[in-house]
Amino acid sequence: MASPNNKSKSSKDSSGPERQIVCTNRRARHEYDVLDEIDCGIVLTGSEVKSIRNNKITIEEAYARVDDHEVWLVDCDIAEYAQASIYNHARQRKRKLLLNRREIRKYVEAAESDGQTLIPLAVFFQRGLVKIRLGLCKGRKLHDKRQKLKEQDARKEMREAKARR
Repeated sequence: MASPNNKSKSSKDSSGPERQIVCTNRRARHEYDVLDEIDCGIVLTGSEVKSIRNNKITIEEAYARVDDHEVWLVDCDIAEYAQASIYNHARQRKRKLLLNRREIRKYVEAAESDGQTLIPLAVFFQRGLVKIRLGLCKGRKLHDKRQKLKEQDARKEMREAKARR
């Protein structure tokens, strides 16, 4: 009788932290101003999930596109899983993102009207499912990037000066 209780405790313990981040898009925060963020699911095959668990995913060049009231992730590279043999997946196929209609309408209208785009910011596991954090982003000009770097350097120098005291 003790085993059912142990199973329930072990299943809670084995899940670990609520979110396990697999991949982040650091370049997106430099090249774009992130105005809003949303977490969404993604439709994957089994070999893709196993590759993601092995950190074999890159989202540097990826973006989200809307086709026929559905959101698709384009140019996301998930490496082939070696043990899948002939049942492997295509590396850079379009992958469907799972959002509610209300969320799709909200983000698509904003992206189309103001010249903004949907960029994946992170890939993570939440309760065993692969999720993607999308950002509604607006592109930065070169002088904006330089200004941001200057501000970061100034903040860093102030922190170091306080630490020396």
